[in-house]
Amino acid sequence: MKRILIADDHESVLRRIRGMLESHPEWEICGDAVTGRQTVARAAELKPDLVVLDFAMPQMDGLKTAAAIKGLLPQIPILMFTMYCSAVTGEAERHGISRVIDKAKSGALITAIEEVFAAQEQELIKGQQAAPPSPPMTKIQIDRAS
Repeated sequence: MKRILIADDHESVLRRIRGMLESHPEWEICGDAVTGRQTVARAAELKPDLVVLDFAMPQMDGLKTAAAIKGLLPQIPILMFTMYCSAVTGEAERHGISRVIDKAKSGALITAIEEVFAAQEQELIKGQQAAPPSPPMTKIQIDRAS
């Protein structure tokens, strides 16, 4: 199961995102947040596999929130799901955001999440194939292991 943290300051949007994403059998919503600071704290606590983040949130906007999350958990992909795509797209990458998705195209959010998780899987497979084989255990290592 892939764990997703969602953040938006509107309860109705959170419910809509939750409903869309929970319909996917391999994903679970591990938590949600309504402010930027709460999102950073929840990400640090829950260590999700992915964060879906709004731009316009109280306390910290989505760009600052993303940068703070990346500082704590650099490997976690962040997708920004916002009505302000054109305003934030240029800044998004500098703040550690993988993709910006327009809220008007909510189906694109599912596609983007699937693509991010597929890319992670491909990287994992490449990493496993590229890893050199472990050297055979020596007598001393075997004795210490038992």
